[in-house]
Amino acid sequence: MKKTSTRLADGRELIYYDLSDATVRDAADRRPLDATVTTSEIRRDPLLGDSVAVASHRQGRTYHPPADECPLCPSEGDRLSEIPDSSYDVVAFENRFPSLAGDSGRCEVVCFTSDHHASFGSLSEEQARLVLDVWTDRTSELSHLPSVEQVFCFENRGTEIGVTLQHPHGQIYAYPFTTPRTSLMLRQVAAHKEATGGVNLFDTILAEELAGERVVLEGAHWVAYVPYAAHWPYEVHLYPKRRVPDLLGLDEAARTEFPQVYLELLRRFDRIFGEGEPPTPYIAAWHQAPFGTLEEFDGVTRDDFALHLELFTIRRTSGKLKFLAGSESGMNVFINDVPPERAAERLREVASS
Repeated sequence: MKKTSTRLADGRELIYYDLSDATVRDAADRRPLDATVTTSEIRRDPLLGDSVAVASHRQGRTYHPPADECPLCPSEGDRLSEIPDSSYDVVAFENRFPSLAGDSGRCEVVCFTSDHHASFGSLSEEQARLVLDVWTDRTSELSHLPSVEQVFCFENRGTEIGVTLQHPHGQIYAYPFTTPRTSLMLRQVAAHKEATGGVNLFDTILAEELAGERVVLEGAHWVAYVPYAAHWPYEVHLYPKRRVPDLLGLDEAARTEFPQVYLELLRRFDRIFGEGEPPTPYIAAWHQAPFGTLEEFDGVTRDDFALHLELFTIRRTSGKLKFLAGSESGMNVFINDVPPERAAERLREVASS
């Protein structure tokens, strides 16, 4: 992997990641852009103890442009985009409309391919491995910023999810705090560790799932399963079998196998609802240990956390979406219409030949 860092016309960083070491990236951003101005602010909720990012400048972000005006496609002739060069393998850059910026963290966009009509699931194993390496590199780089405590790599796909740019891409949020969801996990890990004399909760759950009926697919180094208490109609958790706290901890064997397992999982998601259905909308979210202090979680260290990816769709059946209504939005109590055992069975049924 060759890494080339440059600057866009408004001063934001852009990094090309190339499969070939011979690739030269020297195209300049020819757009007449003013310096980026953001108003991101983190506000702490004193009642719930969580944080909210207030970012009013995002109201003006690009919204469903036509394909020939996509800002994530390479620049071509007089059509200038966020990517100055005429081609790329994978590229990452600072978001022009970030939810987090400055002392409030950082937001980046990761474009998985220059092909506007592709998807992550249509990538080759070599391309998917490059994206994994990019996620790992960005996690490492962002973790060293003084304002960053946790790095979150994710992909939103589909207009039903709220995606406003159709080009295959994901995002990275570098938070200045430990997120509420991760905090809940760490508290459960701490309680389990104390109650069992040091047994790791992630290890316990993984062992139980491996022995159960909800495994969707399994490799030598990764396992994907529908969790016992899945929140979403079709939700799969993907774990490396060797517990590591973050993407940096994966060994070469796990990195090599990841594209095979993950691409198959994404392709099965697109077959859940049958032939003729539009691509399945989904969120794919990497959960990594925070890089900040864990003193508030008694007896827990970063090594107690288990890196994993959570993949889920809001589509519950053909033509119908799962909306977060009163119980979910008001009380954070999810009601799942699809039994997790049936979801796992369905995802095994649609295995490719």
